[in-house]
Amino acid sequence: MSVSIREVKTKKDLKKFIWFGINLYKNNEFAAPPLMMDDLLNLSKGKNPALDFCDAVYYLAYKNNQLVGRIAAIINPVANETWNQKNARFGWVDFVDDPEVSKALFDTAIAWAKNKGMTAIHGPLGFTDFDHEGMLIEGYDKLGTLATIYNYPYYPKHVENYGFVKDIDFLEYQITVPEVFPEKYFRIAEIVKQKYKLKSLHFKSRKEVVDQYALKIFDLLNLCYKDLYGFTQLNEKQIAFYIKLYFSFFRLDTISIVVDENDDVVALGIAMPSFTKALQKAKGRLFPFGWYYMFRALYKNEIVDLYLMAVHPDYQNKGVNSLMFADIMPASAKNGYKFAESNPELETNQKMSSQWGSFENVNHKTRRVYIKEI
Repeated sequence: MSVSIREVKTKKDLKKFIWFGINLYKNNEFAAPPLMMDDLLNLSKGKNPALDFCDAVYYLAYKNNQLVGRIAAIINPVANETWNQKNARFGWVDFVDDPEVSKALFDTAIAWAKNKGMTAIHGPLGFTDFDHEGMLIEGYDKLGTLATIYNYPYYPKHVENYGFVKDIDFLEYQITVPEVFPEKYFRIAEIVKQKYKLKSLHFKSRKEVVDQYALKIFDLLNLCYKDLYGFTQLNEKQIAFYIKLYFSFFRLDTISIVVDENDDVVALGIAMPSFTKALQKAKGRLFPFGWYYMFRALYKNEIVDLYLMAVHPDYQNKGVNSLMFADIMPASAKNGYKFAESNPELETNQKMSSQWGSFENVNHKTRRVYIKEI
Protein backbone atom coordinates (compact mmCIF):
# COMPACT_ATOMS: atom_id res chain seq x y z
CA MET A 1 0.00 0.00 0.00
CA SER A 2 1.10 3.58 -0.57
CA VAL A 3 2.08 5.91 2.23
CA SER A 4 -0.54 8.33 3.51
CA ILE A 5 0.44 11.57 5.25
CA ARG A 6 -1.77 13.13 7.90
CA GLU A 7 -1.31 16.53 9.48
CA VAL A 8 -1.26 16.73 13.26
CA LYS A 9 -4.33 18.72 14.24
CA THR A 10 -5.28 17.63 17.76
CA LYS A 11 -3.52 17.06 21.06
CA LYS A 12 -4.15 13.34 20.58
CA ASP A 13 -2.36 13.51 17.22
CA LEU A 14 0.53 15.42 18.81
CA LYS A 15 0.93 12.74 21.46
CA LYS A 16 1.10 10.11 18.69
CA PHE A 17 3.74 12.26 17.00
CA ILE A 18 5.83 12.34 20.18
CA TRP A 19 5.37 8.72 21.16
CA PHE A 20 6.42 7.49 17.72
CA GLY A 21 9.85 9.05 18.22
CA ILE A 22 10.15 7.55 21.70
CA ASN A 23 8.91 4.06 20.84
CA LEU A 24 11.09 3.72 17.74
CA TYR A 25 14.11 3.69 20.07
CA LYS A 26 12.67 2.02 23.15
CA ASN A 27 15.00 -0.97 22.85
CA ASN A 28 18.06 0.94 21.67
CA GLU A 29 20.95 0.92 24.14
CA PHE A 30 22.45 4.22 22.92
CA ALA A 31 19.50 6.57 22.43
CA ALA A 32 18.36 9.08 25.05
CA PRO A 33 14.58 9.24 24.55
CA PRO A 34 12.96 12.50 25.65
CA LEU A 35 10.31 12.79 28.31
CA MET A 36 6.93 12.98 26.66
CA MET A 37 5.90 15.95 28.78
CA ASP A 38 8.97 17.94 27.66
CA ASP A 39 8.30 17.39 23.96
CA LEU A 40 4.61 18.16 24.44
CA LEU A 41 5.55 21.49 26.02
CA ASN A 42 8.10 22.32 23.34
CA LEU A 43 5.80 21.49 20.41
CA SER A 44 2.64 23.16 21.69
CA LYS A 45 1.54 26.59 20.54
CA GLY A 46 0.76 28.76 23.54
CA LYS A 47 3.37 26.89 25.59
CA ASN A 48 6.59 27.44 23.66
CA PRO A 49 7.04 31.18 22.92
CA ALA A 50 9.06 30.35 19.78
CA LEU A 51 5.74 29.34 18.24
CA ASP A 52 4.48 32.90 18.71
CA PHE A 53 6.53 33.83 15.63
CA CYS A 54 7.62 30.54 14.04
CA ASP A 55 5.33 28.88 11.51
CA ALA A 56 5.22 25.12 12.03
CA VAL A 57 3.31 22.06 10.93
CA TYR A 58 3.68 18.43 12.00
CA TYR A 59 2.97 15.37 9.86
CA LEU A 60 2.49 11.66 10.52
CA ALA A 61 3.13 8.93 7.93
CA TYR A 62 1.01 5.78 7.79
CA LYS A 63 1.46 2.60 5.76
CA ASN A 64 -0.78 -0.46 6.01
CA ASN A 65 -2.63 1.45 8.74
CA GLN A 66 0.54 1.53 10.82
CA LEU A 67 2.28 4.70 11.99
CA VAL A 68 5.69 4.60 10.29
CA GLY A 69 7.11 8.12 10.37
CA ARG A 70 6.90 11.75 11.43
CA ILE A 71 8.33 15.15 10.50
CA ALA A 72 8.02 18.77 11.58
CA ALA A 73 8.32 21.54 9.01
CA ILE A 74 9.26 24.93 10.45
CA ILE A 75 9.85 28.47 9.27
CA ASN A 76 11.71 30.77 11.64
CA PRO A 77 11.31 34.28 10.17
CA VAL A 78 13.75 35.78 12.68
CA ALA A 79 16.48 33.38 11.52
CA ASN A 80 15.70 34.09 7.87
CA GLU A 81 15.89 37.83 8.44
CA THR A 82 19.10 37.49 10.47
CA TRP A 83 20.85 35.37 7.85
CA ASN A 84 19.14 36.86 4.77
CA GLN A 85 17.67 33.51 3.75
CA LYS A 86 14.35 32.01 2.72
CA ASN A 87 14.87 28.66 4.41
CA ALA A 88 12.44 26.25 5.95
CA ARG A 89 13.62 23.76 8.55
CA PHE A 90 12.78 20.14 9.16
CA GLY A 91 13.03 18.56 12.58
CA TRP A 92 11.62 15.79 14.76
CA VAL A 93 12.09 13.52 11.76
CA ASP A 94 11.91 9.78 12.32
CA PHE A 95 10.92 6.93 10.04
CA VAL A 96 11.19 3.19 9.58
CA ASP A 97 13.73 1.89 7.08
CA ASP A 98 11.50 2.34 4.05
CA PRO A 99 12.49 4.88 1.32
CA GLU A 100 8.85 5.28 0.34
CA VAL A 101 8.08 6.55 3.84
CA SER A 102 10.97 9.02 4.08
CA LYS A 103 10.26 10.30 0.56
CA ALA A 104 6.59 10.92 1.39
CA LEU A 105 7.56 12.82 4.54
CA PHE A 106 10.10 15.05 2.77
CA ASP A 107 7.80 15.55 -0.23
CA THR A 108 5.09 16.83 2.11
CA ALA A 109 7.37 19.08 4.15
CA ILE A 110 8.89 20.57 0.99
CA ALA A 111 5.50 21.16 -0.63
CA TRP A 112 4.43 23.08 2.47
CA ALA A 113 7.65 25.11 2.49
CA LYS A 114 7.41 25.97 -1.22
CA ASN A 115 3.83 27.07 -0.74
CA LYS A 116 5.12 29.47 1.94
CA GLY A 117 7.61 30.97 -0.51
CA MET A 118 10.76 29.27 0.82
CA THR A 119 13.63 28.43 -1.53
CA ALA A 120 15.51 25.83 0.55
CA ILE A 121 14.98 23.49 3.47
CA HIS A 122 17.61 22.42 5.99
CA GLY A 123 17.80 20.27 9.08
CA PRO A 124 17.41 18.50 11.36
CA LEU A 125 16.85 21.75 13.24
CA GLY A 126 14.30 22.96 15.74
CA PHE A 127 12.78 26.34 16.43
CA THR A 128 15.98 27.65 18.07
CA ASP A 129 19.52 26.56 18.94
CA PHE A 130 18.17 25.19 22.21
CA ASP A 131 16.35 22.45 20.30
CA HIS A 132 18.06 19.31 19.06
CA GLU A 133 19.92 19.73 15.79
CA GLY A 134 22.06 17.67 13.45
CA MET A 135 21.63 14.09 12.22
CA LEU A 136 24.09 11.56 13.62
CA ILE A 137 26.43 10.32 10.85
CA GLU A 138 29.19 8.78 13.01
CA GLY A 139 29.14 7.29 16.49
CA TYR A 140 26.06 5.07 16.38
CA ASP A 141 27.63 2.81 19.02
CA LYS A 142 28.20 5.69 21.45
CA LEU A 143 25.85 6.76 24.20
CA GLY A 144 23.66 9.70 23.21
CA THR A 145 22.89 12.67 25.42
CA LEU A 146 19.79 14.52 26.55
CA ALA A 147 20.74 17.47 24.33
CA THR A 148 21.25 15.54 21.08
CA ILE A 149 19.47 13.52 18.43
CA TYR A 150 20.13 9.82 18.15
CA ASN A 151 19.17 8.15 14.88
CA TYR A 152 19.70 4.83 13.17
CA PRO A 153 22.48 4.53 10.53
CA TYR A 154 19.94 4.28 7.71
CA TYR A 155 18.70 7.86 8.22
CA PRO A 156 21.57 9.67 6.43
CA LYS A 157 21.30 7.22 3.52
CA HIS A 158 17.63 8.11 3.03
CA VAL A 159 18.34 11.83 3.32
CA GLU A 160 21.26 11.81 0.88
CA ASN A 161 19.44 9.57 -1.62
CA TYR A 162 16.60 12.10 -1.56
CA GLY A 163 19.01 14.82 -2.68
CA PHE A 164 20.06 16.61 0.50
CA VAL A 165 23.71 17.66 0.80
CA LYS A 166 25.90 18.68 3.71
CA ASP A 167 25.42 22.20 5.05
CA ILE A 168 27.57 21.92 8.19
CA ASP A 169 28.78 19.33 10.71
CA PHE A 170 28.87 19.29 14.49
CA LEU A 171 31.60 17.42 16.37
CA GLU A 172 31.30 15.80 19.79
CA TYR A 173 34.20 14.95 22.05
CA GLN A 174 34.59 12.53 24.90
CA ILE A 175 37.00 14.01 27.43
CA THR A 176 38.64 11.89 30.10
CA VAL A 177 38.22 13.57 33.48
CA PRO A 178 41.68 13.68 35.10
CA GLU A 179 41.78 12.05 38.52
CA VAL A 180 44.16 14.79 39.60
CA PHE A 181 43.53 18.16 38.00
CA PRO A 182 46.78 19.70 36.63
CA GLU A 183 48.16 22.22 39.09
CA LYS A 184 49.04 24.60 36.26
CA TYR A 185 45.34 25.27 35.68
CA PHE A 186 44.89 26.47 39.23
CA ARG A 187 47.91 28.75 38.86
CA ILE A 188 46.68 30.12 35.52
CA ALA A 189 43.20 30.61 36.96
CA GLU A 190 44.57 32.67 39.84
CA ILE A 191 46.70 34.80 37.54
CA VAL A 192 43.75 35.47 35.24
CA LYS A 193 41.49 36.34 38.18
CA GLN A 194 43.96 38.90 39.47
CA LYS A 195 44.83 40.38 36.08
CA TYR A 196 41.24 40.97 34.93
CA LYS A 197 39.59 41.37 38.35
CA LEU A 198 37.36 38.34 37.89
CA LYS A 199 35.65 36.11 40.40
CA SER A 200 34.32 32.54 40.27
CA LEU A 201 30.99 32.29 42.03
CA HIS A 202 29.80 29.52 44.30
CA PHE A 203 26.15 29.05 45.19
CA LYS A 204 24.09 27.64 48.01
CA SER A 205 20.88 27.09 46.05
CA ARG A 206 19.53 26.81 42.49
CA LYS A 207 17.18 29.67 43.29
CA GLU A 208 20.15 31.92 43.91
CA VAL A 209 21.54 31.08 40.45
CA VAL A 210 18.21 31.68 38.71
CA ASP A 211 17.21 34.84 40.56
CA GLN A 212 20.55 36.61 40.37
CA TYR A 213 22.25 35.37 37.22
CA ALA A 214 19.94 33.56 34.78
CA LEU A 215 19.12 36.69 32.76
CA LYS A 216 22.77 37.72 32.69
CA ILE A 217 23.68 34.23 31.47
CA PHE A 218 21.30 34.49 28.52
CA ASP A 219 22.57 37.97 27.71
CA LEU A 220 26.03 36.43 27.43
CA LEU A 221 24.76 33.53 25.31
CA ASN A 222 22.97 35.91 22.93
CA LEU A 223 26.24 37.81 22.51
CA CYS A 224 28.60 34.85 22.20
CA TYR A 225 26.46 32.75 19.87
CA LYS A 226 25.24 35.51 17.53
CA ASP A 227 27.66 34.59 14.72
CA LEU A 228 27.23 30.82 14.98
CA TYR A 229 25.33 28.80 12.40
CA GLY A 230 21.59 29.42 12.37
CA PHE A 231 21.54 31.33 15.64
CA THR A 232 18.62 33.63 16.43
CA GLN A 233 18.59 35.99 19.38
CA LEU A 234 16.21 34.91 22.13
CA ASN A 235 13.52 37.32 23.25
CA GLU A 236 12.40 37.84 26.85
CA LYS A 237 9.58 35.28 26.68
CA GLN A 238 11.89 32.65 25.23
CA ILE A 239 14.52 33.31 27.89
CA ALA A 240 11.91 32.92 30.63
CA PHE A 241 10.74 29.67 28.98
CA TYR A 242 14.22 28.17 28.87
CA ILE A 243 15.03 29.28 32.42
CA LYS A 244 11.97 27.41 33.66
CA LEU A 245 12.66 24.39 31.47
CA TYR A 246 16.39 23.91 32.07
CA PHE A 247 17.48 25.77 35.19
CA SER A 248 15.57 23.78 37.78
CA PHE A 249 17.50 20.52 37.59
CA PHE A 250 21.27 20.72 37.96
CA ARG A 251 24.00 20.21 40.51
CA LEU A 252 25.53 23.33 42.00
CA ASP A 253 29.03 21.86 41.93
CA THR A 254 28.99 21.26 38.16
CA ILE A 255 28.38 24.83 37.07
CA SER A 256 30.86 27.66 36.80
CA ILE A 257 29.91 31.32 36.56
CA VAL A 258 32.64 33.93 36.26
CA VAL A 259 31.85 37.62 36.82
CA ASP A 260 33.78 40.86 36.47
CA GLU A 261 34.08 43.63 39.03
CA ASN A 262 30.62 44.92 38.01
CA ASP A 263 29.06 41.49 38.67
CA ASP A 264 28.41 40.96 34.96
CA VAL A 265 28.78 37.38 33.72
CA VAL A 266 31.80 37.08 31.43
CA ALA A 267 32.09 33.29 31.28
CA LEU A 268 30.04 30.27 32.16
CA GLY A 269 30.14 26.53 32.04
CA ILE A 270 27.08 24.46 32.81
CA ALA A 271 27.47 20.72 33.18
CA MET A 272 25.08 18.05 34.42
CA PRO A 273 25.40 14.36 35.09
CA SER A 274 24.32 12.25 32.12
CA PHE A 275 20.60 11.47 32.13
CA THR A 276 20.75 9.01 29.23
CA LYS A 277 20.45 5.80 31.24
CA ALA A 278 17.74 7.37 33.39
CA LEU A 279 15.75 8.39 30.30
CA GLN A 280 16.05 4.89 28.89
CA LYS A 281 14.53 3.50 32.08
CA ALA A 282 11.86 6.20 32.23
CA LYS A 283 10.67 5.29 28.69
CA GLY A 284 9.25 8.75 28.09
CA ARG A 285 7.34 9.08 31.35
CA LEU A 286 8.27 11.08 34.43
CA PHE A 287 5.74 9.13 36.51
CA PRO A 288 5.46 6.82 38.28
CA PHE A 289 9.21 6.08 38.41
CA GLY A 290 10.88 8.33 35.83
CA TRP A 291 11.48 11.08 38.39
CA TYR A 292 13.33 8.60 40.60
CA TYR A 293 15.67 7.51 37.78
CA MET A 294 16.35 11.16 36.91
CA PHE A 295 17.02 12.12 40.52
CA ARG A 296 19.28 9.11 41.06
CA ALA A 297 21.29 10.04 37.95
CA LEU A 298 22.22 13.32 39.63
CA TYR A 299 24.21 11.50 42.28
CA LYS A 300 25.27 8.16 40.79
CA ASN A 301 26.99 8.57 37.43
CA GLU A 302 30.25 8.09 35.55
CA ILE A 303 29.53 10.66 32.82
CA VAL A 304 29.06 14.41 33.03
CA ASP A 305 27.57 16.29 30.07
CA LEU A 306 28.95 19.74 29.26
CA TYR A 307 25.83 21.57 28.10
CA LEU A 308 26.84 25.21 27.76
CA MET A 309 30.18 26.98 27.63
CA ALA A 310 30.65 30.62 26.70
CA VAL A 311 33.25 33.34 27.18
CA HIS A 312 32.57 37.00 26.48
CA PRO A 313 34.36 38.10 23.27
CA ASP A 314 36.39 40.66 25.24
CA TYR A 315 37.86 37.85 27.36
CA GLN A 316 38.44 35.14 24.76
CA ASN A 317 41.98 33.82 24.32
CA LYS A 318 42.93 35.28 27.70
CA GLY A 319 42.86 32.09 29.75
CA VAL A 320 39.42 32.68 31.25
CA ASN A 321 38.34 29.14 30.39
CA SER A 322 40.91 27.94 32.95
CA LEU A 323 38.65 29.36 35.68
CA MET A 324 35.76 27.21 34.47
CA PHE A 325 37.88 24.08 34.22
CA ALA A 326 39.31 24.75 37.68
CA ASP A 327 35.74 24.76 39.00
CA ILE A 328 34.14 21.91 37.03
CA MET A 329 36.88 19.31 36.49
CA PRO A 330 38.00 18.78 40.11
CA ALA A 331 34.36 18.60 41.22
CA SER A 332 33.71 16.06 38.45
CA ALA A 333 36.59 13.87 39.60
CA LYS A 334 35.43 14.14 43.21
CA ASN A 335 31.93 13.05 42.18
CA GLY A 336 33.28 9.98 40.42
CA TYR A 337 32.79 11.09 36.82
CA LYS A 338 35.24 9.38 34.51
CA PHE A 339 34.24 11.04 31.25
CA ALA A 340 32.80 14.34 30.08
CA GLU A 341 30.70 14.72 26.93
CA SER A 342 31.25 17.97 25.05
CA ASN A 343 27.88 17.86 23.24
CA PRO A 344 27.77 19.29 19.69
CA GLU A 345 30.32 21.88 18.60
CA LEU A 346 30.34 23.42 15.13
CA GLU A 347 33.23 22.13 13.06
CA THR A 348 34.07 25.78 12.32
CA ASN A 349 34.30 26.72 16.00
CA GLN A 350 38.01 26.16 16.46
CA LYS A 351 38.13 28.20 19.66
CA MET A 352 35.84 25.70 21.33
CA SER A 353 37.43 22.48 20.09
CA SER A 354 41.00 23.64 20.79
CA GLN A 355 40.38 23.87 24.53
CA TRP A 356 40.12 20.08 24.83
CA GLY A 357 43.75 19.73 23.77
CA SER A 358 44.89 19.94 27.38
CA PHE A 359 42.92 16.80 28.23
CA GLU A 360 42.82 13.27 26.90
CA ASN A 361 40.01 13.39 24.35
CA VAL A 362 38.53 11.75 21.27
CA ASN A 363 36.11 13.06 18.63
CA HIS A 364 33.75 10.12 18.85
CA LYS A 365 30.54 11.45 17.27
CA THR A 366 29.69 13.62 14.29
CA ARG A 367 26.31 14.95 13.25
CA ARG A 368 25.26 16.81 10.14
CA VAL A 369 22.78 19.47 9.11
CA TYR A 370 21.64 18.87 5.54
CA ILE A 371 20.22 21.32 3.01
CA LYS A 372 18.29 21.07 -0.24
CA GLU A 373 17.23 23.76 -2.69
CA ILE A 374 13.52 23.53 -3.43
